[in-house]
Amino acid sequence: MKETGFERHVRACNNAVLPGERVPFHIGDASVGWVTVPVAEALRDFPAVRRTGLRVTLTDPVALPAIGRVLADRGFCRWRGELFDVYERPDLPPVAQIDRGAIPAFGIRASGIHVNGLVQRANGLHVWVARRASDKLLDPGKLDHIVAGGVPSGLGPLETLVKEAAEEAGIPPDLAQHAIPVATIGYAMERPEGLRRDWLYCYDLMLPEDFVPQPTDGEVAGFELWPIGRTLEAVRDTNDFKFNVNLVMIDLFIRQGLIAGPEAERLRAAL
Repeated sequence: MKETGFERHVRACNNAVLPGERVPFHIGDASVGWVTVPVAEALRDFPAVRRTGLRVTLTDPVALPAIGRVLADRGFCRWRGELFDVYERPDLPPVAQIDRGAIPAFGIRASGIHVNGLVQRANGLHVWVARRASDKLLDPGKLDHIVAGGVPSGLGPLETLVKEAAEEAGIPPDLAQHAIPVATIGYAMERPEGLRRDWLYCYDLMLPEDFVPQPTDGEVAGFELWPIGRTLEAVRDTNDFKFNVNLVMIDLFIRQGLIAGPEAERLRAAL
């Protein structure tokens, strides 16, 4: 069966083969990630890490941020200066913290929020589309959601949404808090920065017709309000959107009935 333009995005975001050539990474008894053989070899230098058979285990969770910094200095990952919590599963308490830039090198699952900024007009539903700044570390210049970002240590998804909404788009908290959770989407993807195992908390936020988002922190170059049909065509026919935004948009199109029948069933099962 011929793949559609939508299916190629789902396939691209799930291109990781695990374990493949990676080694399981544990913190104590908790299985939290996957590391390449070169990273596993580099971890031999740290007293808090032991190699047992095919497993790499960190015995002291407190040591993880410092280990990530050393690996960044050695070129295995970037240093972002922002701590994220490390979980075995999203429903369990965190077992450690790690710098955001080191997450792909360890294959650790990260959480993020994505917001569909929606406006209902007389001529149909519209979607606010952001363009990422040209100096972003990842995917500069790509199209993005009105609000999206990783969930940092100590915050939950909704708290992150409210924070990012104010910082990225100038959306006041009393408006951002009306966002409605609509889906959770997971994937495992090989990327230039490493293994991305992300869990996305997806929201719809209906915005007033007279509200115009404003880039406030420099991460977004600008915003445009598109008819949802134009957004669908861009996702289906181009690679203009950041890779994971496509998945959240596909979920939106299914829920709006713009993708239906067997195609919608296949996509929903794959998301």
